[in-house]
Amino acid sequence: MNKIAIITGIEGQVGSYLAEYLLSLNYKVIGLKRRSSLIKTDRIDHLLSNPNFQMEFHELNDAGATYRLILKHKPDEIYNLACQSHVRVSFEVPEETVSGIVMGTLTLLEAVRNLEGVLNKSIKFFQASTSEMFGVAPCPSTGYSEISLMLPASPYACAKLCAHHLVRNYRESYGLFACSGILFNHESERRGETFVTRKITLGIRNILAEKQKKIVLGNLKSFRDWGYSKDYVRAQHFILQQDKSDDFVVSTGETHSIEEFLDEAFQIAGLGSWKSYVDFDKKYERPQEVPYLLGDSTKLRNLGWKPETTFKHLVKIMVENDIKDLKKK
Repeated sequence: MNKIAIITGIEGQVGSYLAEYLLSLNYKVIGLKRRSSLIKTDRIDHLLSNPNFQMEFHELNDAGATYRLILKHKPDEIYNLACQSHVRVSFEVPEETVSGIVMGTLTLLEAVRNLEGVLNKSIKFFQASTSEMFGVAPCPSTGYSEISLMLPASPYACAKLCAHHLVRNYRESYGLFACSGILFNHESERRGETFVTRKITLGIRNILAEKQKKIVLGNLKSFRDWGYSKDYVRAQHFILQQDKSDDFVVSTGETHSIEEFLDEAFQIAGLGSWKSYVDFDKKYERPQEVPYLLGDSTKLRNLGWKPETTFKHLVKIMVENDIKDLKKK
């Protein structure tokens, strides 16, 4: 029989790639979307005709609906990806951000804990944790690992850290197969348009099309460990296939500044230096900045996972995707 997976946040870049990957492995996939979500479904529209894919509207904070959902589908695996994930926005809507992340995770964990016996099966649970949990903690020379100090610097990161500890607590207290992947920044051609990497590549497209003269950004000195989302969904599935549940850093082990991303992207587009095309606005800066993130994924690599996409190739994928239709004209 096909394995059954439930994915929350199906309409996001990671949810859509994870659904594609699991379908390629002959899973049956149930994707969950909030009725109130403003995110379009264009990332998954191509999956709607697949007989092994099903999308359902669901509110994760609704415990009764969550119990009914799990009883109905009897999943083998649950991937909890849903959240308000824009760090700067979390300062503007902290209550919504924290409630959605913490209570959504807790509701799922409670449902799994109470229904495994009823269904007479183990349900494996994956939590998408974030490198933002490390925040302003000093970074070791080899990068942040699973045991590094965490000092989150935004409502989003604080909520994610709470959810991260809930997963660990339910694993240790109740014996659930519950894992967290501490995901460092993961980008793709499906990245949301308000995130800095996609804002840059779409800005390049508009400059080439003479629809925009400047890209307006905030802090360019931030360093991030950027990976490709397709590599990271492989990691998520890989983590749940292990014999023992645990938490794992998912990262490339390289860090690059936003200036480096700009350098690479503008060279790929043939525009030369970005400096005459970029303006700055403090409104795009966070109340508390996280200046440097670098991940140490040794623990996961020792089990057999590794990223396949380099930083340069990632930037190339994103730029070329956003300008491809311009080349046809």
